[in-house]
Amino acid sequence: MTGTETFKLAMPPAARRTPGNRRSLRQSIRDSLVMAYRSVLKMRRTPEQFFDVTLQPIVFTLMFTYLFGGAISGNVLSYLPVIIPGILVQTVLTTSSSTGVQLREDMDKGVFNRFRTLPIARIAPLAGALLADTVRFAIAAVLTLIMGYIMGYRPNLGGIVAGGLLVMFSA
Repeated sequence: MTGTETFKLAMPPAARRTPGNRRSLRQSIRDSLVMAYRSVLKMRRTPEQFFDVTLQPIVFTLMFTYLFGGAISGNVLSYLPVIIPGILVQTVLTTSSSTGVQLREDMDKGVFNRFRTLPIARIAPLAGALLADTVRFAIAAVLTLIMGYIMGYRPNLGGIVAGGLLVMFSA
């Protein structure tokens, strides 16, 4: 017998083989939540990501409303229903671009190679990043809506929830 024939005899049939990284749904969700927590911690420690989530919605809402509000709509209050949804979309798009950059940095640094050696679900690093982005989008949306409310924006609650969900899950 040659070495390859020994290998073929030693391997079990395909029906009895199971992948070594098989995780249950509960374990996959738990792994994804751990990866989301890792991404949120990275956001807290990276100043530019923290700026994207907290300061950018506030600064842009104030700046664009008071610079262009009187010129475009005549007064600030009539411009708020136009600018607040625009700021929400702008913030989500800017924040979502940082997700791709983070994932690429993790790949370049070899973090994903280390994740492959861990006993975690294969989808957990990507799902965790997406969950963390949802948290970041929610923080940015709430801050934008609070700023708009302080400035006089009074939409109905159903519109806020529908618009927020549409913006968060469309990016």
